[in-house]
Amino acid sequence: MSAVPRLVVAAPASGAGKTTVATGLMAAMAARGTAVSPHKVGPDYIDPGYHALATGRPGRNLDPWLTSEDLVVPLFLHGAAGAGLAVVEGVMGLYDGAAEQGEFASTAHVARLLDAPVVLVVDASAAGRSVAATVHGFRTYGGLGRGDVRLGGVILNRIGSDGHERMCRDAVEELGVPVLGALRREAGVETPSRHLGLIPAAERNAEAVATVARLGELVAGGCDLDAVMALARSAPDLHADPWDPSGQVRADVPDAPGGRPRIAMAGGAAFTFGYKENEELLEAAGAEVVRFDPLRDERLPEGTRGVVIGGGFPEMYAADLSANEPLRRALAAFAGPRGRGGPVYAECAGLLYLARELDGRPMCGVLGDVTATMGPRLTLAYRSAVAVADSVVARTGERVRGHEFHRTVTDPPHGATAAWQWSTTAPEGFVQGGCVASYLHLHWAGEPRFAERMVRASRGAPASGAGSGGPLDGEADAP
Repeated sequence: MSAVPRLVVAAPASGAGKTTVATGLMAAMAARGTAVSPHKVGPDYIDPGYHALATGRPGRNLDPWLTSEDLVVPLFLHGAAGAGLAVVEGVMGLYDGAAEQGEFASTAHVARLLDAPVVLVVDASAAGRSVAATVHGFRTYGGLGRGDVRLGGVILNRIGSDGHERMCRDAVEELGVPVLGALRREAGVETPSRHLGLIPAAERNAEAVATVARLGELVAGGCDLDAVMALARSAPDLHADPWDPSGQVRADVPDAPGGRPRIAMAGGAAFTFGYKENEELLEAAGAEVVRFDPLRDERLPEGTRGVVIGGGFPEMYAADLSANEPLRRALAAFAGPRGRGGPVYAECAGLLYLARELDGRPMCGVLGDVTATMGPRLTLAYRSAVAVADSVVARTGERVRGHEFHRTVTDPPHGATAAWQWSTTAPEGFVQGGCVASYLHLHWAGEPRFAERMVRASRGAPASGAGSGGPLDGEADAP
């Protein structure tokens, strides 16, 4: 049994202020000396970056679609180890799940799996007593055979005045639902958004740190933190073992010095998307994971034998990425002609970086003549995919669950050897020797064998040197 005080921060719909409240609550509790474990329902990478700033711990995602229902509680316990409080930020509205899957992967679904009380954040900016009708509806709906979604309290957001607060608070408390706090309208703590999400914390640096601190002050001043903590402590024990990456993979590391293959993982402001568990699985499988920043570093880390380039917003930094020609050359040299070199695994932003051009600016050219451009339409969806070719991580015919989140398109949309197929659409992605790149984001806790294969391939690859590499694909050798 594991006793972890916990609660889920949810809302009737997107835009009500879940991230404001959840991040502020994390920061406020951390400021009181509580070790806070931050979690996010769904595949989103951006909110966990703010959670990490608030708590000093990695933000963790809980997604039944990406990893399976059975792994939600073990992954939660893994992330919450040593914490005095776990705060789980929901996704969209409380009962909004995967498309055509009912409530599967919704905030309510995860709250049930965690047996955690729900704090409902209600936007009161354009209502008075009517907020009670919203609360009543959500409390009643949760009791209609939907598995004990326990509404433990309400936080009123965007309150305009003392009188407005009294009106809303009295109406909700008449229902017997405690109001745990009321936050005033304060435009100064709004975080700018992009593509249906916040701008990643790593891109805002000092500004993001200041915003998180202000959110903590706002929540501490407007919420009863003792009552919130008491609600979290009311959650019952969980009967499960924590997820352990070393128990998911086989480590095959030579005893000789330098036996752990070094895998370089892209980071920095342009590549902020990634699940912490992916890195932990690589390490458990025997790799030494090191970071590099394609905006700043002119070389791959010395001794690199494998490269992982996750998601982000490289289109916002296309000029700077292009200007770092030494690293582009080094990566092209490492991947080899048409990807026939060291193993490279790339998702979404990584795909764009490996293309020949992004919005007309030269990139690494690993994928030959592939070009990428910003498009008019946002693609945002869960995907059930099948590998259509062997790659550095997958084998033909293997089925995976992932998600897409991008506003770019590539030309061509897939290579002569594609990576994935889903639904009845055309194949997607590129497999070229040891390089695999696609728009599909994967949480490797659901596919731990991918980490084993990446480490195995890296162990057999030649190590990168400190040089800047040879010519980029399609370019002549310099005289």
